[in-house]
Amino acid sequence: MRNGNYGKFVIAAAAVFVLAALLYFYGDGIPVLNRLQMFQKHEHAYRPVFDESGDIDYWTCTMHPSVRLKDQGTCPICGMDTVPVRKNINNLTGKAEATKEIEDAGVMSGHDHGAMSTRNVEDGTAQSTFIVSPEKQQTIGVKTEEVKVRNLDREVRTVGMVTLDESRIYNVQTRFSGWVEKVFVDYTWAHVHKGEPLFTVYSPELVTAQQEYLLAYKSSGILRNNRYREISDGADSLLKASRRRLELLGVTSGQIAELESTGEVETAVTVFSAGMGHVAKKEVFENMRVEPDMVLYKIADHTKAWVEVEIYENEISLVDVGTKAKMTVSSLPGKTFEGRVTFIWPHIMPKTRTVKARLEFPNPDIELLPEMFADVVLRIPAGESLAVPSSAVLRTGKQDIVLVDLGGGRFQIRKVSLGVEAGDYYEVLRGLSDGEKVVSTARFLIDSESKVQAAVATWGDGSAENAPNPNDAGGAEENR
Repeated sequence: MRNGNYGKFVIAAAAVFVLAALLYFYGDGIPVLNRLQMFQKHEHAYRPVFDESGDIDYWTCTMHPSVRLKDQGTCPICGMDTVPVRKNINNLTGKAEATKEIEDAGVMSGHDHGAMSTRNVEDGTAQSTFIVSPEKQQTIGVKTEEVKVRNLDREVRTVGMVTLDESRIYNVQTRFSGWVEKVFVDYTWAHVHKGEPLFTVYSPELVTAQQEYLLAYKSSGILRNNRYREISDGADSLLKASRRRLELLGVTSGQIAELESTGEVETAVTVFSAGMGHVAKKEVFENMRVEPDMVLYKIADHTKAWVEVEIYENEISLVDVGTKAKMTVSSLPGKTFEGRVTFIWPHIMPKTRTVKARLEFPNPDIELLPEMFADVVLRIPAGESLAVPSSAVLRTGKQDIVLVDLGGGRFQIRKVSLGVEAGDYYEVLRGLSDGEKVVSTARFLIDSESKVQAAVATWGDGSAENAPNPNDAGGAEENR
């Protein structure tokens, strides 16, 4: 009997337990029972908290403002306790605005930060400030530089190759047929001066022209004082025509004067160099027959050198004829050559998306040799503009950020709008004013870069025009 009562008790207890479990899990679905607090689910229910400051909008981390939690807890990134961001009613606008309570702006243990970042949401702008003690600044090597108006020069860097100046290449040819008798310059790349003898040539045509000139010269002397003017004028005209024929055949004035003084025809006429330079090509040998269409020598003047470079498509608009350039070559370390752009190709090379440009450099000592590789820097004046050191700018992709020294160990993370890059500086379009100081070298940013980016993420996609600037960022436009 005892065993029978005990069995009934166990069955009844089990039934009560099952009923309680069913009510606990499904009681919120019963119309009457779901009004009781014990049958309501709480693990996902959100209950606003009210106090004297207003209701809490969300909980965030002072070091990572991108973190937003519904309930109080710890930061999932650094483990710090979260702080509330409350909705306060603006008495002027009547709109709810979120403000963050910072209970402690001092150094947090376990973090290599000067202080807590603060976020101030006012008029759609945002700013982040922190404090680094002077002792810590000295330890981590913080240096600042003043933002001011500078004379900026853009640089276009490229490489090129030294080539011959095509406008200073001379071809040596004869204007008559003949046979070479003697060659004076008999090897390639020999250096010759203007007027230096190259070779002698015998030409029946040239011998006949000399004989005609001597005859006309003697006749002119005899008939010059003739009482019949027509006869003396005819003799002078014949002399001028004979002299002109010799000049057209390439006989120099000195050779004609020698012909007049000696009265003897030169059977082997000397051919002289028309310019100074190196013999780039030699096609003349003794006893060979020459014709007017044959190039016997090609003489290249190296006192000026051309350098051909390629400029990328996005930099073509910066370069123009006359742009000054500086060049260095590896064979002459420490030596700089100065020249200018003389020609720009009118077409882009489709495979490389570049355009060729020709530069000209003085080369009086023949130091620049054809086929040398060269490093070229083109300088384009950009005028005076407000500038910030490029080492002070942190480029995150969407925004450009600088650290502004507010004095007293206080620094501010600020968004800026930048223009062209000129050397070691960026042109400032908006976000900074003349006279402000920015951090130019701060190695601690390497460690805290991710934290800075987390702070930037809360600013949204606003452009740099909304960047905070307590010194009136509009002044940057006026200072330009």
